[in-house]
Amino acid sequence: MAATQDPIPPEALPPRWGLAERRDERFTYRHSRPPIELIAEATAADRSHPGLGLCRCWELRYRYFLTDRAISESIGRVSTQRAAVDGLLECMHRIHDTVSAADDPFTVREVLHSVSLSDLVPSGMSASSE
Repeated sequence: MAATQDPIPPEALPPRWGLAERRDERFTYRHSRPPIELIAEATAADRSHPGLGLCRCWELRYRYFLTDRAISESIGRVSTQRAAVDGLLECMHRIHDTVSAADDPFTVREVLHSVSLSDLVPSGMSASSE
């Protein structure tokens, strides 16, 4: 992926989602209402199966905002940047399809926990994330 290219083209994003941050090893997408961020960041593959030979993987997280603080939670880990892009896009579509603007962050949390990354998660993570 070129340094100037967005990980997900703007035309592929569901309504009210936009790129908030882009670095070499991290990108963040933000939704306005409810206020939530989806983050993909390269990290050490310390919990993946050693037989896979992975030294890095991509962790997907979400961050939601309460009145006095921001809370960040893991969605899961995937083996490649392409899988991270696909995973974030699936999360965005799931939120768009099931959560109204009036829903609270805890409803979003339930929706994100229902997203299956099983085809993209390194072997060592699938059992521990269930």
